[in-house]
Amino acid sequence: MKLSKKSRYGLRALIDLAVNSRTELVSLGSIAQRNDISAQYLEHVFSALRKSHIVKSMKGSQGGYFLERDPKEITVAQIVEALEGTYDLEDEVDRNRVERGDQEAIQHLIIDRINDCVQEILEDVTLKDLVDAYEGYQDSVEGMYYI
Repeated sequence: MKLSKKSRYGLRALIDLAVNSRTELVSLGSIAQRNDISAQYLEHVFSALRKSHIVKSMKGSQGGYFLERDPKEITVAQIVEALEGTYDLEDEVDRNRVERGDQEAIQHLIIDRINDCVQEILEDVTLKDLVDAYEGYQDSVEGMYYI
């Protein structure tokens, strides 16, 4: 499984939003600029996130985006589902017809197990976890100096 560009950009943008919206609304343009992502592309990403009640927006000159819920309540699974619809590997078997034993074996011993593990990980990691990791990394980079 590979996270799509849309999911990667969405996760990066949400980390940025969580960090920068603590005191004020954040414009899509500022998120795009800080993350070197097209603002037009982010509009599509944030449209899906808005429909899934992950972000909210306020219009106007002082408008912008903010998280609809606390980052610790937003899982990576919810984000990826909002942007992709599903993150499961495709089924090996067609559930509407009788399958061969080899296809059933592949489905149950490989695909179902991979999907279960991926689901467990994505549901276990929250936006807060990503923000904490990001801020920890930023702190370690800022503390370094070079001669």
